[in-house]
Amino acid sequence: MATENRKARDLQLLDAIDAFPRDPFEGRTWRVAPAGRDPTLGGPSQSRWCNGAFDVLYTSLERDGAISEVHALLSLQPVFPSKPAWFCFELAVRSTKTLRLADLSTLQTLGVEAADYPRRNYERTQSIADAAFFLGFDGVVTPSARWPGANLILFTSRLEPASIELKSDSGEAIDWKTWKRRASATES
Repeated sequence: MATENRKARDLQLLDAIDAFPRDPFEGRTWRVAPAGRDPTLGGPSQSRWCNGAFDVLYTSLERDGAISEVHALLSLQPVFPSKPAWFCFELAVRSTKTLRLADLSTLQTLGVEAADYPRRNYERTQSIADAAFFLGFDGVVTPSARWPGANLILFTSRLEPASIELKSDSGEAIDWKTWKRRASATES
């Protein structure tokens, strides 16, 4: 087995996160996925709440929150992709040991700068998620950086497959232009 090339975990951060309760979560969330991808499957990523060392499933507690997260990612490309079809799915989720970091002031106590949170500076949030995964949490509720509301990031290897249930067989197709117009009108 190859040796991982990683730095030691921050002991103060581990202690701070270990002091949080391990709360259950049961409710609906939304997930955006491209056509043909199972919206209940997670995977490793280099993202705000994953350093690539474990599988995550990004969901949002708000339908528009899920769409806004993917829209922000797609908007980073030189030309917004128009060919792939994307769908928004409703999921029923059950977890038992969720870390709740529901607002920016809570994140600040863990070393996340509120002004930097919307930016793509992921080092501290990745460390928080890594510590939570290491400590046995099965997910993290966090403020969305892209939409008012919260996201639920699930550590899929910590959950039974039945803990994430697709609410219908087909998701709602996303028309990006229509969604962006509606979202802009909501913001004004």
